[in-house]
Amino acid sequence: MAFLTAHIRFLMSVTLLGLSLAHPRAIAQTLVQTNTELDFPPTYTDSGSQTPVYTGDPPPPLSGPLPPERLRQDSAPLPTDFRVSALQPDFTGDLWVGGWTGLARINPNSGRVLARIALPNYTIGALAQDKVGRIWVGSYEGLLRVDPRSNEVTAQNFTLPSNRVLSLLIDRRGYLWVGSDRGLTLISPDQGLLMTTLQKLPGVSANALTLDQEGQLWVGTLEGLVRVDTASALVIGRIPSLPGTTVQTLALSPDGKLWAGTPNSLLVIDPETREVLRSVTPLRGRNVTSVRFAQDGSVWVGTDNGLLKLKPDSGAVLGEVPDLPSSRVLSLSPDTGNKLWVGTTEGLAWVSQTTGQVRPHLAFTRENPRESF
Repeated sequence: MAFLTAHIRFLMSVTLLGLSLAHPRAIAQTLVQTNTELDFPPTYTDSGSQTPVYTGDPPPPLSGPLPPERLRQDSAPLPTDFRVSALQPDFTGDLWVGGWTGLARINPNSGRVLARIALPNYTIGALAQDKVGRIWVGSYEGLLRVDPRSNEVTAQNFTLPSNRVLSLLIDRRGYLWVGSDRGLTLISPDQGLLMTTLQKLPGVSANALTLDQEGQLWVGTLEGLVRVDTASALVIGRIPSLPGTTVQTLALSPDGKLWAGTPNSLLVIDPETREVLRSVTPLRGRNVTSVRFAQDGSVWVGTDNGLLKLKPDSGAVLGEVPDLPSSRVLSLSPDTGNKLWVGTTEGLAWVSQTTGQVRPHLAFTRENPRESF
């Protein structure tokens, strides 16, 4: 038995020795083939052995570094957006200017910038003043409240159906209505409490707000006009299928009529009968973005291609304002510091209501954005 075991061990040793002697030679042969011809795809000879053959082009040379001009472009900040989307005069006579560069307070008589308010975001869509003079700011990131005595934010982060605020209005009771792209919200300004929401608003988006002579709320939406009872926050009327469909701006005339601007018309509507009385002829086919009535009874109409002054009874054009920072008008504030203030996509300007002179406000325009008038 011991002899058999020793014989088996001897055979295994000889076998392993033979493998160890043959292995380096096989490896060497493989290395020679691999190192001399590292090419793909492989081809096969008649003997069945594998011989790599290079058939492609050599790799391109390494490219140089980016030019300095490209590096400067990549590190350069995005250009400032000077659009002025909201204007709000306050009880003291000052004018609040809201836009995509932030919120500022100016003296409309001299044009001097009184304060620039530090906000957590700078995309402002709407402004309103409550019964005690606080300024409410609707931005694309939510709602804020500013105390005009300290020029500081005193409330923010309200729970809304959507943080994209498009319109603001204080009703006769002093409550704040907040229009967003997902409906309406009613807020108590003093406590900062959310009272109720109207998310199933016909037309969904509350683009514009105004009160009629009865104190009821009218809402311009994507599908026409909606009337809301301010006490119950319930829909009590609707005017769908308007020319232009989407209502972008609303104003109540001195005689109690609704003036509604759409992407292709300016409509005069009787809020009691809900009848469209007329489409203002000079504005047919024009994109109406802002409508405001002046103390003399005339109506200022901003479009995406100019600013016009109209006679409200006939709709006749009394004049067209040239030389604005941009022909695309976003906001208006007439009779403020004896001027008409105009917010455009390229900054702020004023129009003298006595001489008709037009001047840009240099602190809010692209050409020369300094603290100057």
